[in-house]
Amino acid sequence: MPWLGYFDKMRKADLFISVDHVQMERQGFQNRVRVKTGEGPRWLTVPVVQESRGETIAEKRVDNSRDGRFRWGRKAMLTLKYAYQKAPHFAAFEPELLKIFDGQWDRLAPLNEALIEVCREGLGIKTPIVRSSQLKVTGAKSEMVLNMCREVGAEAYLAGSGASKGYLDVAAFEAAGIRVLWQEFRHPRYVQHPPGDGFAERMSAFDLLFNCGPASAAILAGEPAAAEAAGVTA
Repeated sequence: MPWLGYFDKMRKADLFISVDHVQMERQGFQNRVRVKTGEGPRWLTVPVVQESRGETIAEKRVDNSRDGRFRWGRKAMLTLKYAYQKAPHFAAFEPELLKIFDGQWDRLAPLNEALIEVCREGLGIKTPIVRSSQLKVTGAKSEMVLNMCREVGAEAYLAGSGASKGYLDVAAFEAAGIRVLWQEFRHPRYVQHPPGDGFAERMSAFDLLFNCGPASAAILAGEPAAAEAAGVTA
């Protein structure tokens, strides 16, 4: 259930590579995300089995040991409903989310993919996705990214403006004939439910979808008319 910056990059790309062959990051965003409640942002987490520090994202298993009435899926759905039941478009997404969170998931990656697909559909994104575990990729950090670009025949790489600026070897990309483009993302503002002290950024993309529904795709794309209709301020 990633934040909007993730989907902004996806919608701008011709091909999106989901990097799942790397080591799972503890306390990262692979298995948790922030949602807005009446008491402020709150973490929604899928418990995972901790077997070894070297496990990849593709290998990571969901911890279903605490099964029964209050298992993690039920808790996650109740958290979303508690936070967003008064949002104008929550009801439109509730049946599909109930189906997902009521399912039996052994591994984290397929669960994430199912939730991402719901977001993609709501945001009108049709960019093809390839998992890095399906590619022959070697190296780490900048070298790994460059090798992924080579593997899929990329002419350009759309890089995030965060950590990538610290480790990306732009010269190596240029030498390989691959342009580096920097993502320019400005988080949209819209009317959030529940209201609170100021606008909360970097929530799950569902925050936009629950609040703005069909207008979400245009708002993410920065279309002025949609932004005005949804009460976007800047």
